[in-house]
Amino acid sequence: MSFSAYKTIAEVLKAFQVVYTEANFIVETPFLVVDYFREDLQLMMQEGVVDNSEFAICENLIYPVLKEVWKLYRSKFILWSHQSLNYDLNLSGFPEYILARRSPLGKVVFDQPYLLLVEAKQDNFEAAWGQCLAEMIAAQRLNQDARITVFGITSNGDRWQFGKLEGHEFTRNSRFYTIQDLDNLFAAVNYVFQQCETQLDVVLAA
Repeated sequence: MSFSAYKTIAEVLKAFQVVYTEANFIVETPFLVVDYFREDLQLMMQEGVVDNSEFAICENLIYPVLKEVWKLYRSKFILWSHQSLNYDLNLSGFPEYILARRSPLGKVVFDQPYLLLVEAKQDNFEAAWGQCLAEMIAAQRLNQDARITVFGITSNGDRWQFGKLEGHEFTRNSRFYTIQDLDNLFAAVNYVFQQCETQLDVVLAA
């Protein structure tokens, strides 16, 4: 069963016995958004066609934000696009983006996933979270490390929502962020990346 077959959060919660909660766990961590990025994004949104398709939204609105933050963490993580993620027949597919540990074997080797992002296609965040949570469960099981909190993001390019999976508890952040407020959006994404880095440091130090 592919990740996209899960259409609601409730469906995934029941299937894998995960508890659902809501809280504002994001601690906005300031990130310097360079002027070039702001100007380029503004130009694209004013003059370009950035949301005419799912691919356009990913390429023009979602990936640029992730990539800009990833640059700060690139020594420890690889940002994968549409990489296969397979645990078993019920948990398999191709997440839009995965932040995974940089393998000691080289950048082309896929390693432990810490963060998954799913596009909210046609603004359907319920279906996006169903798919994202299934991906987070697959990542958690592949990691085989109870210390690792797996993070998830769903986005339609404009609105960004955040969640985390700790053990058998999934928490969705009550507040959502928007690309119209770049500073707070980047601060939220930066927090998640920072938490992934902190966890990786603990794993490497063990």
